[in-house]
Amino acid sequence: MLHPNQFQVMEAWVAFQLNPVPIQTDLDGAFNAFALMDAASCFLLSSAFIATGQGEMMDAEARHVLEEAWSHKQAWPQKLIISVGHHASRLVAESSKLGIDVIEVPEDALQPLIQEARDSFAAHFAAGRLH
Repeated sequence: MLHPNQFQVMEAWVAFQLNPVPIQTDLDGAFNAFALMDAASCFLLSSAFIATGQGEMMDAEARHVLEEAWSHKQAWPQKLIISVGHHASRLVAESSKLGIDVIEVPEDALQPLIQEARDSFAAHFAAGRLH
């Protein structure tokens, strides 16, 4: 299991899905919310809503979430941590281009880092439907 105290601020970012089930909207269909978070501080650096039919971020979306995360400290992390099997090949590719090492870990190893963010997100979208 990974814990925030194992990292320095801006050493590693964690990429993960915030919602357990797709968020339904009346106009645009279903979406998943993805986030980039600093592993040490658990500060959410960036997020994106991706249509479920799309499956994963497009190249431009991957660049955008990375650039938005970078804007907080104008620095790249040494590592990007992502769960095994997470559909984020474009985010991984963009991170690799920037010299960020990508580390895949089992989803349960991320829980101590991401659970509070997921719980907070769930509280805001408890109904699971946006208008």
